[in-house]
Amino acid sequence: MGQAAWIAERFHDWSDLREKPMDAVYPQDRLLTNIMLYVMTDSFATGAWYYRGLVEEGGLAFEPGERCETPTAFANFPGEPLYSAPPRSFAERAYNIVRWTDMPRGGHFAAMEEPELFVDEVRAWAKGL
Repeated sequence: MGQAAWIAERFHDWSDLREKPMDAVYPQDRLLTNIMLYVMTDSFATGAWYYRGLVEEGGLAFEPGERCETPTAFANFPGEPLYSAPPRSFAERAYNIVRWTDMPRGGHFAAMEEPELFVDEVRAWAKGL
């Protein structure tokens, strides 16, 4: 129950709920399915290892002068509370930004919150390659 409550709280706190209540963004069946994927498979801890690894092993920054040349798109969802978007000029120092979009809505779970916006943005990026 504790894990289920924690996951539900993350969906509430990390989502863009400015225009719609949580149950309109995530129908109960979808939210419960997501929770049960972690709880019933006992994969909650392994799902969190990624974040712990970033803290312990790094991976959030390049070495000085290093740059990712892979064509990269950035969709800036305004309801994202965890990672504030850097200025585009800053991101372009480290990444080959070929598309930058300030989205009208959406948060940390943008693909679930605003699937049409998310898919349209991915398609537009891929079409431009």
